[in-house]
Amino acid sequence: MPTTLSTIPHHNELANLTDRRLLRELAYVDGRWTADGAGRCFAVTDPASGNTIARVAALDAADTAAAIDAAQRTLRSWRNRLPQERAATLRNWFDLILASKEDLALIMTLEQGKSLKEARSEIDYAASFVEWYAEEAKRLNAESVTSHLPDADMIVRREPVGVVGIVTPWNFPSAMLTRKAAAALAAGCTIVAHPSSETPLSALALAELGERAGLPAGVFNVITGDAATIVARMCSDARVRAMSFTGSTEVGRLIAMQCAPTMKRLVMELGGHAPLIVFDDADLDRAVQIAIDAKFATSGQDCLAANRIYVQRGVYDRFCTRLAERVGALTLGTGLENPDVGPLMHERAIAKVEVQIQDALAKGARCLVGGRRNLPGTLFFEPTLLVDVPDNAFIMREETFGPVAAVACFDSEDEIVARANDTEYGLVAYVVTESGRRQSRMGRSLAFGMVAINRVKITGAPIPFGGVKQSGLGREGSRHGIEAFTDLKYLCIDAA
Repeated sequence: MPTTLSTIPHHNELANLTDRRLLRELAYVDGRWTADGAGRCFAVTDPASGNTIARVAALDAADTAAAIDAAQRTLRSWRNRLPQERAATLRNWFDLILASKEDLALIMTLEQGKSLKEARSEIDYAASFVEWYAEEAKRLNAESVTSHLPDADMIVRREPVGVVGIVTPWNFPSAMLTRKAAAALAAGCTIVAHPSSETPLSALALAELGERAGLPAGVFNVITGDAATIVARMCSDARVRAMSFTGSTEVGRLIAMQCAPTMKRLVMELGGHAPLIVFDDADLDRAVQIAIDAKFATSGQDCLAANRIYVQRGVYDRFCTRLAERVGALTLGTGLENPDVGPLMHERAIAKVEVQIQDALAKGARCLVGGRRNLPGTLFFEPTLLVDVPDNAFIMREETFGPVAAVACFDSEDEIVARANDTEYGLVAYVVTESGRRQSRMGRSLAFGMVAINRVKITGAPIPFGGVKQSGLGREGSRHGIEAFTDLKYLCIDAA
């Protein structure tokens, strides 16, 4: 069974930051650290203890409009900088992020709950996008077009779309910001960003480092406060020409509707419901490790998490036995203890996990490991393994966002392709098989934006991250990630 917590200590580690200036409790607007005029604020709590670690300024619609004003005012000067100059600033930001990795990881662990090991990894991941787009800034080349008209020269070039609104989630508070912001900044856009109110400190620390790196006042603004108020103001303002959002499909639909009157560019990384498919010919130990890594990273609070694990009948019982042993050995603890599984983000996550487990058991599933909250009144939930889970169980139809693995059996390849694709989501799918032909077939047949074969880690700055169906619009990362923040302009020049 998982390690039991006898107490949930409060770690007052923020006082031990090497660079105390990285702990910011004010919003960042037009190069100034800004409070709400009425002094309103909200508490940021440590999910491991429930204790308040900071009180952050709660800005409103008027403050959001002021940030958009600043971004619009500085847009021309930023877009007119040489790409090499924008690249140099981004490179400075990248260097400062890496130099501050330990402090940034500590801030993230205390506000988000993930282990220090995972937080350090995320800071590296976040920095990689800044480095990547520092280089991409210099590669937005114009292209010539073979003319179909006599005496005409034709040129197509990419220009920045304008002010970009960015809305980021709590599960990856640093990486989701840099993946969006670095691309937009490299393209010559200016930014108004709204981080989740559950994890705003990571975004504000990145704003502090951006200021030190040389981002001019007004180019990168961070607005903290009520999401509905702030995001609605961003969506309704015609000067915001693109919105980039990571979060639930339900909220994504709402943002899309709010943006429709002003015809904004939309980039959305939405919900996932990833299948993990293990075939009879798989290396079983490898398959079990992939299941552990794909399900329990970030305590299962990841849109890439393997939500449905399908195992072919010939290895089903052995797989379940081995997976139960591994899940039972996972450690549970506070982020600073570097556990395998930490606390969930809020009580709503606990409630959803409990409902899904109860529903699955009522429909015939068996619980081999876990299944309970670790301690009453806390946000810790035991790593859990459900087997024989029917397809009509809630957990097989909706995203979990918790440390619960749901396993079901299948017989044939055609059958499992149909079952895996039977979802409105299409972000990522995992396949474990030693057959090269099957790998190729599954890569073509699975209706997902990304397919991982015999591995879990597939993301990174060079790849186009994103899904199909209701898992999102557009791609982030890679050269394609910068395209969303540009408009194509065609020039036809009379050469006669």
